Amino acid sequence: MTTRFLRLFALLAMLGLVAAGAASAQDCSGTVTADEAMKAENARYAAQTTNDFAAMEKLFGNDLTYNHSSAATDNKATYIEAMRSGRTKYRKMTPNGDLKTRTYGCLAIITGTAVYEVTSAGQDRSVPLRFTAIWAKRPAGLEFVSWQSTGIPPKP
Repeated sequence: MTTRFLRLFALLAMLGLVAAGAASAQDCSGTVTADEAMKAENARYAAQTTNDFAAMEKLFGNDLTYNHSSAATDNKATYIEAMRSGRTKYRKMTPNGDLKTRTYGCLAIITGTAVYEVTSAGQDRSVPLRFTAIWAKRPAGLEFVSWQSTGIPPKP
């Protein structure tokens, strides 16, 4: 009887976690095109390199997860705050010619490589990286919802 109760409790706990995760994510709808996604990605680069916080607030989804090439993670609020405070300044964000955009209904996934010129904690850096960016089409327009990047080491 105790084993059965524990199994039932574990199942209910897992279902609760799944439901909580689904409730925190926002739905998307409609169909996004590759062109729309690239325009949004370029608008993000422009907003970040000019510190256009109003544009960032509009472009970034409230559920944004931003995984930096350093392995640090930010959400929308902490990511924008790092730029607003001056701790992080994106001077130049240059994608390479290998970008690929795939669309799946209301989602667009952009992959490729880029070089970011960034000032972080007062130190200028050039960061070559490989990335995955995910955009979701929502009632307010396209929203940047996920970023994952990995630093590209220098060639020997």
